[in-house]
Amino acid sequence: MISVQNVSKRYITQPGFWRGRSPHEDEAQNEFWALRNVSFDVPRGEVFGLVGPNGAGKSTLLQILAGILQPTEGRVLTQGRISALLELGAGFNLEFTGRENVRLNAELLGLSRKEIDAAIPEVEAFAELGRFFDRPVREYSTGMYVRLAFSAAIHQHPETLVVDEALAVGDARFANKCIRRLDELKAQGTTILFVSHDLGIVKRLCNRAALLWQGQLVTLGTPREISDEYTRRVQLDLTPLTTTNTTSNNRSQILSAHLHHPEGPPRTQFEINDSITLTAEVKVQHPNTQFQFGLLIRNRQGIDIAGTNSQIENCPITIDGPATLSISFTFPCHFTRGDYTITLATQDPDGTRQDWRDDFLEFRVNDRRDYAGSTWLNGNFEWIIR
Repeated sequence: MISVQNVSKRYITQPGFWRGRSPHEDEAQNEFWALRNVSFDVPRGEVFGLVGPNGAGKSTLLQILAGILQPTEGRVLTQGRISALLELGAGFNLEFTGRENVRLNAELLGLSRKEIDAAIPEVEAFAELGRFFDRPVREYSTGMYVRLAFSAAIHQHPETLVVDEALAVGDARFANKCIRRLDELKAQGTTILFVSHDLGIVKRLCNRAALLWQGQLVTLGTPREISDEYTRRVQLDLTPLTTTNTTSNNRSQILSAHLHHPEGPPRTQFEINDSITLTAEVKVQHPNTQFQFGLLIRNRQGIDIAGTNSQIENCPITIDGPATLSISFTFPCHFTRGDYTITLATQDPDGTRQDWRDDFLEFRVNDRRDYAGSTWLNGNFEWIIR
């Protein structure tokens, strides 16, 4: 569906003809490559994530894919209708109403009059703007921009949808509504290119992902692999690529860990309301080491659902000399049926990482009941006749 072939994008940051240098000399000194030799393919129906820090080139690449920018080198091949949701409000005429902007954008994409007339009521209903749908866009709040832009993009029946950080703004209810709609498009076979700093959403929605770093594509992989590498680089500010989901500053090291019932053998399957004990072996490398031991539980979609550490739980850990510790933490299994992972970490008291083991443990919760979400509320219903 999409083929990105050795795409590079160059900008000249300071044209300096007036300083007396030749154009060639000036360009060589002041050129900036936002992208350099980026290549990947996205087959039809795949949800593909782009991950990377600010300035990595993600938005530039999406603008090239949407046809807004032309690459300096390389080429992009696409098939079918592409609908792009890029910078907030991009493509909107501030003096036009929401309705007029939707119609204009649809006409630019080549929709017929009949298709536009059918789509506009759907856009209006999904955006939930009320009377503001017929007010000039310059009167919109940031959240209203998002509602209009997202609704317009998804109701133009694109074969490929390009989304750039659209869910980072706006209220949680509408963001959840957008995610459900993306799930529907995914099920319908729409190809989606998705950029987000929210790694949980990337893991939940995407089939594959790529990491952009300083304008270069450094690795392709599963959403979990890419999220791990991105987290590692951001924390350690590393440029060389190494394949690992572990980071450590060698002050302490997590050697092993397992889950079990209290006083029971290791296991990976539990029932709702079981007591779960996590036991880890931690090696302290240096004398006078103070640290906190923490855990983060994620559901199958990679979304964080619970986490704590020894400092929060009022259990400070201070070691006078090199030693190996056995650390245990017991908690009730208040998770619904499904698969979960546990990330482990040791940290300085200020939060600086000593050791980090992403998704180090996996476990499954079994139950015959069909609860919504990941958390068992353990509540009681009562009723009376009045």
